[in-house]
Amino acid sequence: MAKVAVYNMEGKEVGSMDLNDAVFGVEVNEHLVHMAVLQQLANNRQGTQKAKTRSEVRGGGRKPWRQKGTGHARQGSTRSPQWTGGGTVFAPVPRDYSFKLNKKEKRAALKSVLTSKVQENKFIVVDELKLDEIKTKKFQAVLNNLNVNKALVVLEDGNKNVEISAKNIPDVKTAHTNTINVYDILKYNTVIATKAVVAAIEEVYA
Repeated sequence: MAKVAVYNMEGKEVGSMDLNDAVFGVEVNEHLVHMAVLQQLANNRQGTQKAKTRSEVRGGGRKPWRQKGTGHARQGSTRSPQWTGGGTVFAPVPRDYSFKLNKKEKRAALKSVLTSKVQENKFIVVDELKLDEIKTKKFQAVLNNLNVNKALVVLEDGNKNVEISAKNIPDVKTAHTNTINVYDILKYNTVIATKAVVAAIEEVYA
């Protein structure tokens, strides 16, 4: 089992914690991680792009000049793609970019990135994260104590004070155990989680 240090909000080490190898000690599958990120970015795309082909552009019904005898190249419509104001060749149409990834593949990808963070010592466990009031400065002080700048902070449900305090800090994002995803874990340098959150993650994914 992987062992990680447990810190308090002052940044002092107060103990250690064993992590379940079924979640934090798996073999990292880079291909599945790549597919999970690709899927998340693809699913976020609106896919509302549209341009008109020669048949959709208004006008161009009449042949601009007769076929032969003018000295011009022959033309059948003023809306052909080579004309200014003409249609677009192979114009993009609205489409759905999303694709399916199997549930087991998604879970394996998430376990892979969690494992890689633990291996890189970028997974910080704190005994608890609690603030008496909503205060960005106080939460920034906690991050400074832990020597962290770009972080994904995973909180238990109902921890509103910390969640709102972290909202205004650039390069810090909060998440819950049911909203963590491969893309965010990779995007942020460090993952900060409480002991309760680690237990919840192990319960769900082990």
